Amino acid sequence: MDKILEGLVTSAHPLNLKKVIVKKVVESAENSVNEEQCKAMFTLTTRLVLEGEDCFQKQVGHQVLEAYARYHRAEFENFFNRNFVLTLLQEGYGALDRKDVAIVDYIHSGLKLIMSCPSVLEIFSVLQVEVLRIVCERPESFLCARLSELLSDFVQCVPKGKMSIAFCQQLVRTIGHFQCISTLEKELREYVSQVTKVGSLLQNIWKAEPCTLLPSLQEVFAIISSTDASFEPSVALASLVQHIPLQMITVLIRSLTTDPNVKDASMTQALCRMIDWLSWPLAQHVETWVIALLKGLAAVQKFTILIDVTLLKIELVFNRLWFPLVRPGALAVLSHMLLSFQHSPEAFHMIVPHVVNLVKSFKSDGLPSSATFLIQFSELMHCMIYHYSGFPDLYEPILEALKDLPKPSEEKVKLILNQSAWTSQSNALAACLPRLSGKSETGKTGLINLGNTCYMNSVLQALFMATDFRRQVLSLNLNGCNSLMKKLQHLFAFLAHTQREAYAPQVFFESSRPPWFAARSQQDCSEYLRFLLDRLHEEEKTIKALSSRNPDTMITDGNVQPSSPSGAEDFPPLQNTGWRNDEKTLIESMFGGKLQTNICCLNCRSTSQKIEAFSDLSLAFCPLAADKPAQNMICSPTEKDDDCIEIDVAPETEPQSVILPSAEEGDQDSTRPKSAGSDIQANSSCVLNSPSCESIVECANDACRNGERGKPLSVTDLLNYFLAPEILDGENRYHCENCASLQNAEKTMEILEEPEYLILTLLRFSYDPKCHVRRKILDNVSIPLVLELPVERSTSVASSGEGNRDVDIPDVGENLAKKLKPSGTEDLSCAQPIPYVLSSIVVHSGTSSESGHYYSYARNVTSSARCIQQESTTLTSHQGQIVGNENCNSVVGNDKACNDLSKEWFLFNDSRVTFTSFQSVLNITSRFPKDTAYVLIYKKHGCGDLENVQSNSAHGLWVNGEPPLQKELMDAITKDNKLYLQEQELNARARALQAASATCSFRPNGFDDNDPPGSCGPSGGGGEGGFSTIGRLVF
Repeated sequence: MDKILEGLVTSAHPLNLKKVIVKKVVESAENSVNEEQCKAMFTLTTRLVLEGEDCFQKQVGHQVLEAYARYHRAEFENFFNRNFVLTLLQEGYGALDRKDVAIVDYIHSGLKLIMSCPSVLEIFSVLQVEVLRIVCERPESFLCARLSELLSDFVQCVPKGKMSIAFCQQLVRTIGHFQCISTLEKELREYVSQVTKVGSLLQNIWKAEPCTLLPSLQEVFAIISSTDASFEPSVALASLVQHIPLQMITVLIRSLTTDPNVKDASMTQALCRMIDWLSWPLAQHVETWVIALLKGLAAVQKFTILIDVTLLKIELVFNRLWFPLVRPGALAVLSHMLLSFQHSPEAFHMIVPHVVNLVKSFKSDGLPSSATFLIQFSELMHCMIYHYSGFPDLYEPILEALKDLPKPSEEKVKLILNQSAWTSQSNALAACLPRLSGKSETGKTGLINLGNTCYMNSVLQALFMATDFRRQVLSLNLNGCNSLMKKLQHLFAFLAHTQREAYAPQVFFESSRPPWFAARSQQDCSEYLRFLLDRLHEEEKTIKALSSRNPDTMITDGNVQPSSPSGAEDFPPLQNTGWRNDEKTLIESMFGGKLQTNICCLNCRSTSQKIEAFSDLSLAFCPLAADKPAQNMICSPTEKDDDCIEIDVAPETEPQSVILPSAEEGDQDSTRPKSAGSDIQANSSCVLNSPSCESIVECANDACRNGERGKPLSVTDLLNYFLAPEILDGENRYHCENCASLQNAEKTMEILEEPEYLILTLLRFSYDPKCHVRRKILDNVSIPLVLELPVERSTSVASSGEGNRDVDIPDVGENLAKKLKPSGTEDLSCAQPIPYVLSSIVVHSGTSSESGHYYSYARNVTSSARCIQQESTTLTSHQGQIVGNENCNSVVGNDKACNDLSKEWFLFNDSRVTFTSFQSVLNITSRFPKDTAYVLIYKKHGCGDLENVQSNSAHGLWVNGEPPLQKELMDAITKDNKLYLQEQELNARARALQAASATCSFRPNGFDDNDPPGSCGPSGGGGEGGFSTIGRLVF
């Protein structure tokens, strides 16, 4: 029969005739034949299967072999035996090489035919050894796929025990050698299918024998981390990622990132190749593992690797967004890489030129998936543009392309950036080690205490949080100018963009410290603030004058120096700086107001007037409120209004009338900067007992009675007292030039021009003439969230008479105690209440001006905020108040929109910055009686915007209200951020070496002030702490 079949298949008869005869041969297999005839038939059919000239011959061989094997099982068992299979695998068959895929297919078919025969076990044992040998020879993908099919159908052929681990490792290495050089879609699909089959085999083995999984993954990492330039692993390894249980991510990533044997170069290679896997179609969870490894490296501060990999692969990841199959994973990785790379715009700017084309392409295709992708991509772009706002020429086309897409809120952008930063990643392994410093969850940067410099730090943070002032400072073009304003701009830029938890303001401290301030000694923050603003004001005036008269001049540390001809460019022309090209300086436009002082002689009724500029108002305490016994230095908390800050402590013994004009308070004029030629003399006679003045006096008297009865004073009371008429008599009599003698007189003050930011200093330090020391007044003062400042919009009118020509008015900063009586001035003008909202509070903790500690509460308040309805805060005329009511219930709390006023508060305590709430601000003094508000900054509230400021920007594009940074500043910040990451990495490596012997130890992260003792410290006032320091200011 075998001769007939052989002659038939090789004959030239028609194909249909051949098929009919073959069918007869297959049916004859049921007939009884001897063993020799069966063997001859098996030999022939095997030759046809393996060496058939065409598909017909191979098909005939399969059909006849299967039929004879079914009916003559014993004979086929003898033919298809262990030795025959071994020979096929080791020597091949005839002209066929042993690696030919046809041999694997033939064995696969043969195993199906003798599956129920006992001898199949011997074949299984042979195959367990041979398949390991085959994968060690690195077969091509198609042969490996056929072998995987065989092993998937006959798991008994899979190596067992230790051989199974070796088999999996070798199979992984074989996958790493797969290559597909074809670009045809059909062949590419076949290649992907082959790789998928091999990956499925590994998955089945890992499930059956879990002990093989970890060695296999170690082999994967060894392959992709290889630094051998002569070998590039196949991207086909990506097919294995989807088979790794996601529950193992934490353990595996932690093991990899903390293994001291893994070199940086190897880790870099591994991460780069994993990112390359994003191009593998249909692979799942690749992006999950890539992001997990990126986070793991950030957790152990291996920033060098992260920087190198990001810069190497960011463009490749971006290009993957064009391919729908891999787009979701590519976008996830791109988002993480960009959002975490926050120390420099370099990575973002590498993809910026391609963004517009990508957006246009996906807008045009109209697919739902593209629309979803664009929303996510738009959010990512807005986050990056917000973070690096100094490149308008690059960003304007992107913003134009994204204008029709949703824009995330500023709060969401900040949250995303804070959560994505490398320094925000945690490492569970280092739980008992000192935490590496990284920017807090607030996104704000602290200021390192340089040795009792909390007075400076608290003031600088309050100024930084004065949003409009900060934006104007950052918008100035001061390149080449080494002025104090330039140093303040540098400080603000670092506070806004540094990656550090806290910044050391050493350069600014050395340049801004008043000459009489001793280093490493506690000083008065109000005095420092006044000196700083005055210095900046005078410096700008000098620069403007020199710019207009002598361009060959440069500013060095605030000092004017002649410049050499070649150094003319060191000082920028005024028109290029961004400063206002008018009479007002930046300090005047932000903090400057005008105050008019009227002195009326009670003898001749003549009045002299003087207008002075001020940058802050120093508010004294009513003498009746200050005359309380010393034993009531600290009293218990009293009932508080929900919307006011309760400074709930009693005053010291000395009356306010003996406040000492010292360096801390009196020597510095609280109305600076003063404008030349601001004096105005007006000859008139004053009219006493006018209704308006009676109401003013009554209001001031109420304030004093409130203090006398123990009712909490408010800032409103202190302002009323500040503006109330004062009788100059006795030793304080006024020299009237009209009378040519000392006369009793009445002094009144009016605010003519309100500042953008109102700075109020509560004069809490009084002089004790008995002990010759300065004591702190600990009066209970409530601070309104919304305040109204009365501003006169017209001048006073009085009866005719001769007036004094030039009057020397006592300094308003001293705020001598006022002896109140009805006013003699007839004022036909009406005070317009100007609403202000609380922006920041500087708190002094302690009982003496020479010791204690300063910290501040602050929030962002901009001029573009919602306008407060006037009817909510304005008092009716019959109430007699000249300042808005401090009880803000009508403004805050009832109106939903006004609830925003109590949100976004921060606590700045040197290097520590935390979130807090306005409720915590309310309760600070009731919890810590020596902690009292000292300096308050209010922001004028209105419907204005920043268009006038932005138009002066040298850069043109403001992102989310923030000005773009100068290139010089951005470069400095980028350089420092890289240095910081290197420092973190070195520290992490040092800790890793000591981790085995490290012990858990915690040090309270409290105050930074240390020396000298008895000054700044956890106890607040001179080391007299009466409460726990741990967590003292954490709310």
